[in-house]
Amino acid sequence: MKIIFYPDRILRQKAKPVEKVSAEIRQIFKGMADAMYLAGGVGLAGPQVGISKQMIIMDVGEGLKCLANPKVTKRKGTSHLEEGCLSFPGITVRVKRAAEVIVEAIDENGKPVRIQEEGLAAHVLQHEIDHLHGKVIIDYASWAEKLKLRAKLKKWEKEHPSAEAKCNVSVKCI
Repeated sequence: MKIIFYPDRILRQKAKPVEKVSAEIRQIFKGMADAMYLAGGVGLAGPQVGISKQMIIMDVGEGLKCLANPKVTKRKGTSHLEEGCLSFPGITVRVKRAAEVIVEAIDENGKPVRIQEEGLAAHVLQHEIDHLHGKVIIDYASWAEKLKLRAKLKKWEKEHPSAEAKCNVSVKCI
C-alpha cells in the first residue's frame, strides 16, 4: 500500500462505513500498518491509502490499534499539539483538540470496542477520524499559517504534477 499525498481528492471525501469486518478488511488493516510503520507515522486512515472506508490504525507506543467506523462519543478538556500528517510531508500545524476522548468502534475481529485516550493518543484518534470526514490538518491553520504554508503546498504541487486536485490556499485547501 502506498500513502496518498496532498492534493489527491480522496483526502477530501467522506469515507463509507465498513459493513462487516472480513478477511479483506483485516488485510487492509495489515497493509495500512505496514505503510504507517514504513513511513514512521503513529496513525493512518483509509483515505490516506486510497481506500474510502472508515478505517483507522494507530500506534503511539502502546501497540497497534485497528478500528473500523470509529466515532468520538465524548470529549473532555482541551489540548494543543503540533501535528504532522503522512499525506502532507514536511508540514505541521498547531491543532487544538480535546485533551481526552472516548471512541466507540469495531476492532479488527469485528467486536465493538470503547477506547478512552488522552494526550497524544487522543490527538491521533481525532486526527485520523477527521480524515474519515474529509478534514485535514491544514483546515486548522490560521490565516497567517495558511499564507506561510502556501509556498510549501505550491512547491509540493509542482513536484507532484500528476495529483488530481490543486490548492488555492486562502480559506480552505484542496
